[in-house]
Amino acid sequence: MKFVIVSRDDHRSKTIKATMKQYLTEFDLEYSKEEPELVISVGGDGTFLEAFHRYHHRLKETAFIGVHTGHLGFYADYTPDELEKLIIEIAKTPFQTVEYPLLEVIIRSKTGEKEDRLLALNEVMIKTADGSSVVLDVEIKGEHFETFRGDGICISTPSGSTAYNKALGGAIIHPSFEAIQLTEMASINNRVFRTIGSPLILPQHHTCMLRPMRDSSFLISIDHYTNTYTDVKSIQCRVAKEKVRFARFRQFPFWNRVRDSFVSEGNQRFGE
Repeated sequence: MKFVIVSRDDHRSKTIKATMKQYLTEFDLEYSKEEPELVISVGGDGTFLEAFHRYHHRLKETAFIGVHTGHLGFYADYTPDELEKLIIEIAKTPFQTVEYPLLEVIIRSKTGEKEDRLLALNEVMIKTADGSSVVLDVEIKGEHFETFRGDGICISTPSGSTAYNKALGGAIIHPSFEAIQLTEMASINNRVFRTIGSPLILPQHHTCMLRPMRDSSFLISIDHYTNTYTDVKSIQCRVAKEKVRFARFRQFPFWNRVRDSFVSEGNQRFGE
């Protein structure tokens, strides 16, 4: 089996990466940056997102697994003290996979230039570059739903519903649901302007189209990657046809992961 390791740039993470690489190659696994079948993330959730975006073009051939070396990560399943066990499992045990839905984002320009198609594991966040109010027409399934005015909009995947979406008051969605969630950032609601004011959960066959009502420069963040866009005609969001695959050598119940990450004190385990 071919594998690669993406690590955070700190001493502990780099040491674990070197150890795993040494032992796995001694078990006759092949280290391959170009065509890995297993991507191992060593760090936190940010490192895992980096690993996902580095290899998102290989989603059909590649599975992901994480070792956390800092604060508890929602995507990282193993702790450093489980390293020996994990190495043996990777080397000796065929892994099972679980698939989670992704978010497809298509950004189209008024100039008719080539559209940008992007995939998000967590979310897309849309704000203005100058900090002014975001004004967007929101369409769902081709029908006008509302005109949003406020700080911005977050559209998340089910697995990303525990990230920035949760901080905005959005719902936590089990990743078995193929859905996306639209959550408002400080919407303006008064006698003149009115939005739904609640998170919207859209199923797989419902497309959300955001159309800017002002000529603004937008900061559009896909997970933790942010770019500035001008002359934006529309931002289309829907459940992607692609899915991310996670390698599993043991069960990690999702609600256990949620409980251990946000509710329980002193827990060292987190799940699926």
